[in-house]
Amino acid sequence: MFVPLQRRVAIVLLAVFIFSIPNTTTATETKTSAGHAIPFPIHEHFNVKQTIKESTRIHPPPSKTQGVAEEEEEFLEKGNWKLKLLHRDKLPFPHFTDHPHRLEARVKRDVKRVDTLIHKITGGNNNNVYEVEEFGSEVISGMEQGSGEYFVRIGVGSPVREQYMVIDAGSDIVWVQCQPCTHCYHQSDPVFDPSLSASFSGVPCTSSLCERVDNSGCHAGRCKYEVMYGDGSYTKGTVALETLTFGRTVVRDVAIGCGHSNGGMFIGAAGLLGLGGGSMSLMGQLGGQTGGAFSYCLVSRGTGSTGSLEFGREILPMGAAWVPLIRNPQAPSFYYIGLSGLGVGGARVAISEDVFRLTEVGDGGVVMDTGTAVTRLPTAVYEAFRNAFIAQTASLPRAPAMSIFDTCYDLNEFVTVRVPTVSFFLMGGPILTLPARNFLIPVDERGTFCFAFAPSPTRLSIIGNIQQEGIQISIDGANGFVGFGPNIC
Repeated sequence: MFVPLQRRVAIVLLAVFIFSIPNTTTATETKTSAGHAIPFPIHEHFNVKQTIKESTRIHPPPSKTQGVAEEEEEFLEKGNWKLKLLHRDKLPFPHFTDHPHRLEARVKRDVKRVDTLIHKITGGNNNNVYEVEEFGSEVISGMEQGSGEYFVRIGVGSPVREQYMVIDAGSDIVWVQCQPCTHCYHQSDPVFDPSLSASFSGVPCTSSLCERVDNSGCHAGRCKYEVMYGDGSYTKGTVALETLTFGRTVVRDVAIGCGHSNGGMFIGAAGLLGLGGGSMSLMGQLGGQTGGAFSYCLVSRGTGSTGSLEFGREILPMGAAWVPLIRNPQAPSFYYIGLSGLGVGGARVAISEDVFRLTEVGDGGVVMDTGTAVTRLPTAVYEAFRNAFIAQTASLPRAPAMSIFDTCYDLNEFVTVRVPTVSFFLMGGPILTLPARNFLIPVDERGTFCFAFAPSPTRLSIIGNIQQEGIQISIDGANGFVGFGPNIC
């Protein structure tokens, strides 16, 4: 049964504080919508040495004969649609072995990703591109220099061919590289050969399905597609119906792109699993089979654990903090949420709610994105937020700016430090308070940490995956809500 939002808010706020703020020592009070006072944490004791150790650790990738396939069997529950999300460093892709270079690669991908989002949503070019130095990635996180951040392993075709796929909550297409290749990048598994699949069926140009595909065309009677990404990556090929296997769940006649010409930033994975809000995304195609609902948990950096991706209404958690899902007709692929403000150290930053609003013409708003790493805020908002954080960390030694990060600290001499909490004030009342590891990240192995937010050159705000790490996030597209918590990973 669907629980009304107001009741859920009253239930969940304390749970959000409990799971997201370890070692919190000082608190003030705020009130739920029912008027009950709850503790509002304002400081956290942040373990510097442990965070450096975890964030710079490289976990050995699973072998192709054991590891992922066998672990996936253990991970499945009652045959439900539950898949592992793995950190990039756990995949059999080539990796940088040192943290600074991994961080650098991640930042470069991130800047290109943000530029892509701004281009897609505004329909124009972003001329305010940052010069970057570096960064690193996660969940089955991207390819060596790839634009994907998190990956799942699914089966394609009949018989099943297992493939690593990038997940992207801002994309409306499912595609894989296909033989014969006129141009294909290197991937870790053999490229899918549709001639060996009994369930593969090409889509004719006259099909109504072809009309639903953006940038579709026709060649030799077959529906063709083409997707160009803002970072210069691309995929081109034919549209087909194919069977996809998620754990033990088999889904037939999924419309996919069979990419015969692909290039750019995609390296390692076989393709992309679009989870966006459009009709051609996986969620749009499955419709009633999942009730328009899915949930994900992005594993924290450097841990040996895995995240999860689940489908279906039965997996929507009770006790989550539910906020309205906002739709932008100009960008239906993206999941927007309502944000009313930001907090530092238990105090709300003096920012008008209007700066986060989505306008009638589709400008501004706040997007939840799995592919962006670092949360972006409009420049004036970011500066006020950053300045509030600096004011409450005046006792910590500063370090020079690095890459897109202008607020960094030299914590080399510390084992632990006391830092203010950082909070998102969500529409309707919930307050999501982040653990320090979700906003202070190590940029080298010597103890330099940076405030993991950056300015956006437009009115668009993007909540990135670093800030989402470790928190279960649920999308209820049918009823129009996004849930935070109560589970962690």
